[in-house]
Amino acid sequence: MFSRLIPLALVLSLAGCDLAEMLADPKVAQRIADAKAIGSACRHGMRSIEDCYALNEKHSKSAIFDGWKEMDQYMRDNKIEGIEPKAGKGLSADEEIVPDSKDAKSADAKAKPKAKPKAP
Repeated sequence: MFSRLIPLALVLSLAGCDLAEMLADPKVAQRIADAKAIGSACRHGMRSIEDCYALNEKHSKSAIFDGWKEMDQYMRDNKIEGIEPKAGKGLSADEEIVPDSKDAKSADAKAKPKAKPKAP
């Protein structure tokens, strides 16, 4: 009788577990979790999903979208406003657009750091 209860208890205890996740590589699971966190942060930071993909090309687009979608639903349910992004992939605060000396007539401009004034 006791020998029959042990396998039954083992089967019942493992019935609620996702065995595939238990056997998966932890590095893969961590990368997916990171991508979901990036997607959530993008949504909270009021970035579009396309911008989020462009800024995080190394990560899985599907995991980024899952995180973005979950955060979107959470923010809607709890009436949370997003936060304006302060920095982007474009020009930094200490850069300005300066035309090239060779092609001064052309409309193409390159970003160059502007000179900081020297303190006396």
